[in-house]
Amino acid sequence: MSHIKQHRPRPGAAVKKRVPDRGARVGSSEMEYTIQQVSEMLGIPIQKLRRWDEQGVLVAGRTHGGHRRYSRELIDRLTGSGPATANDKDRELATIRKSLAEKRRIIQLLLDSENRYRDLVETSHDLIWTTDAQGRFTYLNAAAQAIFGLAPKDLIGRCFFDFEAGTSHLSNRRFLATLKRHNEVKHYVTRLVTARGEDRWIGINARALADENGGMLGIRGTARDITEEHLATMRIEHLALHDALTDLPNRHSLQRRVEAALQAGGVGALLFLDIDHFKYVNDNFGHRTGDQLIVGVGSVLCDLARNLDGELFRLGGDEFAIHLPSALRKEAVQIAEQALDAVRRYRFQAADNKVISSLAASTGIALYPFHGADMLALLANVDIAMYQAKELGRNRHVLFDQASEGLRSTHRRIHWAKKLRDALDEDRLVLFQQPVVRLKDRRTVHHEILVRIRDEGGGYILPGNFVELAESLGLIQEIDMRVVEKLLAYLRSSGQANRKLRYFVNLSRVSISDHHWIQSFLAMLRDSGVNPNQLVFEITETAAMSEIDVTLTFIRRLKEMGCRFALDDFGAGFSSFYYLKRFDVDYLKIDGSFIRDLATDEGSRIFVRALTDVAHGLDKQVIAEWVENPEVLNLLLGMGTQFGQGFLFQRPVLLERAAMPALARGASAA
Repeated sequence: MSHIKQHRPRPGAAVKKRVPDRGARVGSSEMEYTIQQVSEMLGIPIQKLRRWDEQGVLVAGRTHGGHRRYSRELIDRLTGSGPATANDKDRELATIRKSLAEKRRIIQLLLDSENRYRDLVETSHDLIWTTDAQGRFTYLNAAAQAIFGLAPKDLIGRCFFDFEAGTSHLSNRRFLATLKRHNEVKHYVTRLVTARGEDRWIGINARALADENGGMLGIRGTARDITEEHLATMRIEHLALHDALTDLPNRHSLQRRVEAALQAGGVGALLFLDIDHFKYVNDNFGHRTGDQLIVGVGSVLCDLARNLDGELFRLGGDEFAIHLPSALRKEAVQIAEQALDAVRRYRFQAADNKVISSLAASTGIALYPFHGADMLALLANVDIAMYQAKELGRNRHVLFDQASEGLRSTHRRIHWAKKLRDALDEDRLVLFQQPVVRLKDRRTVHHEILVRIRDEGGGYILPGNFVELAESLGLIQEIDMRVVEKLLAYLRSSGQANRKLRYFVNLSRVSISDHHWIQSFLAMLRDSGVNPNQLVFEITETAAMSEIDVTLTFIRRLKEMGCRFALDDFGAGFSSFYYLKRFDVDYLKIDGSFIRDLATDEGSRIFVRALTDVAHGLDKQVIAEWVENPEVLNLLLGMGTQFGQGFLFQRPVLLERAAMPALARGASAA
């Protein structure tokens, strides 16, 4: 800030001596005032005069002893005691006062701005920092304490690398290289260890400061503790790629590993291992014991695979896979024998102190690229080999043989894998609907959605031809999602949304066992705008009983959203009334094989009557499938069955062509 502008003398007037510059020795006391004198003359406290001097508002000279001295000419002008004329004096005084006021205003604005900046910086939860050209801290705000475990003053002269975790060394070097190349780095994540030994994941934004020649002067930036968010993300990724029960890598992980090996042109072996008669354990000791057994077998196989440079995966249920990179036929067969022997030797103690010691397994072996140069073919062939081991008597291993009868099945699986993939890519899934009617008046109250594939000739492929293959090939989840997506779109576009009609959709056990699929599925339902009360999702009794806890959890989550649930094909599987009580389902659909024979088979009549009575007692509604003639309809009415579905009322029709009749077509009075 410069000195205040001196008064310029009028032409012809005597010129006085100039006031010496600040710091120069003042010669005569007649040309100067002390700070005490100026304070009295201007009526300004001495402390403020000192501050004005430092801020450049009213500048004083200095004696050799360091005392402030003010120009007598300047002070006289300010006080009006100088020799100038009254008009000149007034004008000069007004100009000086205006200049002083403007300077004071600007200085105050700067001070306010600096105070605001300091308040924001010092109270920020984010770390704000600067370094010199060597990356050593020159400034840090108070957030440094939380991130590094040290006060800012104790960090001056240190750098980020002083706190890097061992695994962060190389990545932090890449951070500096990126900064030098682009002068800026955004959303960089690194791992630090605080002075207290605590792990921290830090997100950094930084910008390089360069001189006019492009040389680095230093770095400035911000940093934030993202430990909780980073660990949560890592946990989600882990859950997506690992089995929830055993924490082993899952099918998705296996596909990634093998696909990477195939793309790299490597060789190796893949083993599928399935525990023999595992259903016996679940039925006789309970599913909790079955889960504990799976964990125990998984631990035994994991140790074996690790010692043999392999990796173990749990594919679901009682099925495991062992991936052996670089292994050829002889080694793969030897390891399969060791795996079977490890299962045989395993002794498992159940909760009631009973020891299960008769375990055995069946193992299929396939070598890549010899038994499959792509993932679908390899999985199909190792699956075939495993089931051949079961068919040959179990408790053995089978190496896939191109010349065996299983080859025909392999070709069929490969054919269907391509056919299903093409159908999905070309959007050739088509929805049909069949009404569910109230038997007493045959009025349509609900609709079941049935999926078909439109083939190249314009015909339709029924689900019985492709659903099981789609499950084994890992495509059923995409099919299930696409079917529900199409139904939701139809309900929105056709004006059927928010009406009382309900739509039943069958889901696969494979889909509802996949945590990632469930998350996407529930998000789609929430965002659809369709009344969830219109949707009834169903799963077959056999699928529901195969993984009871999974089914119970899925039902609960759907019911919380407002959807309803149905148990399909009841009677074709376990037919356990105990578990029927546990399942919070709204509808029971009796398997059509019992309904079709109702008029001729006494056993079917006894079963249907008993099921109807039990369902009514549990406040569940019963739907009879495959109602095809008036005689069966009359029997169902006599048993108190409420709803029916079948050709007697209407055959399935294309969803978009459905006319939504008030009465089901094709029904005659019974």
